[in-house]
Amino acid sequence: MRFRLTIRAALILALCALLPMTRVSAQEVVVLGGIEDAKQWLADNDWWGEEKRGEQLEVPRAIVTGIHPSWRKTSQALPVSDKKEIFYRFMLPLVVHANKMVLDRRSRLETARRQIESGEGIPTEELQAIADGAVLLRVLSREEADALKPGDSGIGDVIDELLYRLDVIPPGLVLGQAAYESGYGTSRFAVEGNALFGQWTYGGQGLKPEQQRKELGDHRIAAFDWPFDSVRGYYINLSSHPAYEEFRKLRAQLKAKGKPLTSLALADGLESYSERGQEYVDTLKGIIRTNKLDMCDDAVSRDEPLRFLVGAGDPAAAEKLRSEVEDLRASGEVERIMQRMRLD
Repeated sequence: MRFRLTIRAALILALCALLPMTRVSAQEVVVLGGIEDAKQWLADNDWWGEEKRGEQLEVPRAIVTGIHPSWRKTSQALPVSDKKEIFYRFMLPLVVHANKMVLDRRSRLETARRQIESGEGIPTEELQAIADGAVLLRVLSREEADALKPGDSGIGDVIDELLYRLDVIPPGLVLGQAAYESGYGTSRFAVEGNALFGQWTYGGQGLKPEQQRKELGDHRIAAFDWPFDSVRGYYINLSSHPAYEEFRKLRAQLKAKGKPLTSLALADGLESYSERGQEYVDTLKGIIRTNKLDMCDDAVSRDEPLRFLVGAGDPAAAEKLRSEVEDLRASGEVERIMQRMRLD
């Protein structure tokens, strides 16, 4: 598999794989020509500098489409505080967007449950979405999901299990794990495969660690075409893998007691994320506290058009890339691909 995509391919994938909230042709594609350009964009969008605890954190609706290879080197010359801030501020909109997708999906599931309770029945299209979601989150096998029919008595139980598994994850927790697992986006896995959470995969796919442990088989780090796909994979992982049942149980218990879902509280459910167990949880909590990431737990998106951010190595490369983006937009290729690929 080829992980280092061309700029053209990366842009197409990024534009196609987001929720079809509006037509892509109407969206703004922002090309950033290096670190200083990125920091200036953050400043211009009032997304740089200290945030005040206790105030509602409003996040730009901007999706970064890749980690430029130069980040590994250029970030070394930055003050540590700037390196962290750049990573967190470009990462947080992805997490807020993921939580919105979760809430949208939960709303559809709750509507379907009400339809069942009222005797209305579920539309065929929605039943298929429930079946696909049940397979994705390991509630049903593909065979069991395909056997679901309108009026089946067990559909309500499937919906209840999906609602239990699929719920929001506090952004501070997601940011803390991404920072820890990817070295603030500087690891080889992050740069070559947009792998931000160190998720393992088998079967010969993914990025091979330099020192692979033979007793664990051909384990690799799952690679993704773009950063948001890594975030989505992380959400699916925590929502479905048996190892994270304690995380899901803790989240459900907090909700049942009317307590907030905070990053520090839910970190306690992630002992199984690492072989380090409780030491991993303690380290993660330290990252969250030190960087005040719990301030992000209730972050929301600003009411503004969605934008896509594409990185270039320097201003000259950025100018060339802007011309390529305009050619791509003018050809209508992006819009045609978007019509064929409606991924949520």
